[in-house]
Amino acid sequence: MPKPEGWRLDPGNYPVRGDFQTRFQDLDVNGHINNVAFAALFEGGRVMLNRQVDALANRPSNERTVVGDLHISYLGEGNFPDLVHIASGFGRLGRTSWTIHQAMFQNGRIIATCDTVIICRTDGQAKPLRDELRADLTARMAKQA
Repeated sequence: MPKPEGWRLDPGNYPVRGDFQTRFQDLDVNGHINNVAFAALFEGGRVMLNRQVDALANRPSNERTVVGDLHISYLGEGNFPDLVHIASGFGRLGRTSWTIHQAMFQNGRIIATCDTVIICRTDGQAKPLRDELRADLTARMAKQA
C-alpha cells in the first residue's frame, strides 16, 4: 500500500479538526475499529467541515450536493475506547465538484486517509459552482505542501 503524501501526515495542514469517540459496536472480530466505522467517523468530520461553509448552509432550494466518489486508505489499526482526531480540508475545486481531503489520527499516529468527491447539482443536473461557494471552499483548503 503506498504511503500518503507527506503533507497528509500533519493535522495542522487541515483547517478543521475535531475529536470523535469510537464505540464498542464499531469493533470487528479482531477487536479493531471496522471499515464501516472508519467511513462513519470520516462522515462526521465532513459534516463538521461543511457546517462552516455559509454558502452550503444558505444554498438555493434547488441545489443539492452528492458524494460522487469516496476512497479510504487504511494505514493502521484503530482501537476502542480511544478517541480519533479527524482533520479535514477542501482540495481540488473543479467546475461542478470539489474534493475533501481528510486524515484520521489516534494516539498521535495516522490510521487512515479519506478523499471524497462532492458533486454540486442544481435542478437535478451538475452545474458550475456558484462564486460564493467557490470562495467559501477556497478559504478552507488543506495546505498541500
